Amino acid sequence: MVNPLNHANSPEMTIQKTLLMTKLFDRFWDRWIAHGIDMEGISKLRPQFNHLSHWIEGLHGQAVQYENTALSYLERHNLKEAERFFRTAGLYYYLIQWIFPEAGADKRAWFQQCKEMVNKADALSDLQTTETSILVEERSCYGRVRIPKSAKGCVVIINPIDSSKEELFTYENDFGSLGFTTVNFDGPGQGETYMFQNYKASRENWALFIHAVIDFTAKQFPELPIFLFGTSSGAAWSVYGSRHPHVSKAVSVSPACDTNSNLPDYFLERMHYILDNHAVLLPKLDDLSACKPVMICHGKQDTMVKEEDIWELYNKLPDSKRMIVYEDEGHCCNFKLTEIRRTAAKWFLEGDRA
Repeated sequence: MVNPLNHANSPEMTIQKTLLMTKLFDRFWDRWIAHGIDMEGISKLRPQFNHLSHWIEGLHGQAVQYENTALSYLERHNLKEAERFFRTAGLYYYLIQWIFPEAGADKRAWFQQCKEMVNKADALSDLQTTETSILVEERSCYGRVRIPKSAKGCVVIINPIDSSKEELFTYENDFGSLGFTTVNFDGPGQGETYMFQNYKASRENWALFIHAVIDFTAKQFPELPIFLFGTSSGAAWSVYGSRHPHVSKAVSVSPACDTNSNLPDYFLERMHYILDNHAVLLPKLDDLSACKPVMICHGKQDTMVKEEDIWELYNKLPDSKRMIVYEDEGHCCNFKLTEIRRTAAKWFLEGDRA
């Protein structure tokens, strides 16, 4: 894997390169559209994304519209729609802070506005929501737990390194509606853990983090089976975590591999800010004989992970495993994620079979 430290640049130049990507490449937006950003609205804004100020002004305007819509629904006592629009407003604020690659005052300020929307949505949710933290190397990693009535199991959501818990609320909503408690933490280099603890990522501290999250979940919910669900780099760590004795099954969507060679420059530059000095992020996945049942999902149009690497990983897993391939999907199978989560929820509760 290319060392992102060799791609270091100034934050301003990294931002400008990222803005260029947002204008030129449609697939850049797949991730954000899948999580709730409106495609039509973004199509109108994209030509204006020449400078950071345009990014902030355009997305802020959208966030305010969604917040006002949420307030309108709240006045009419339509709590479900109010919750939905508060979460969407939060996603736009999240996208504003995401553009800043380093943990500074601007990133934290916009994140706090995202968090305000998330808190308003949580207060209206049918799912009980609790914010919490765990200690890894004496540093706080921040998380959230959402509990439905009569939970069938716990899903630990393992996010890609360039994402955090506030972005992937649809994962929480879907698994919660299907009867699963969700446990969703920011690891080293992610979200609040990076912004407020300046805790950067490495292979070593991510291994500690994964074990700590699973141990936390087992302690909090000793009567429930524990399942892992990860995408991209989080998918690789999902496979790694499936060896933990408390884990029953794991789903790995587009697991990143050490031999990746097609990572875009803007992404590599962003990694410079969140990785510890000379750190490698991805886990070693040489001996997988102790893994619990793993389901791998792969998009054949994935340009970031080689198909032969996916199959090599799959063939290392024990027999109780499953592979799902989507012909038209790219990295993270963004437009099949709802289907994948439903399939995962059903598979989690099945007996161990291939």
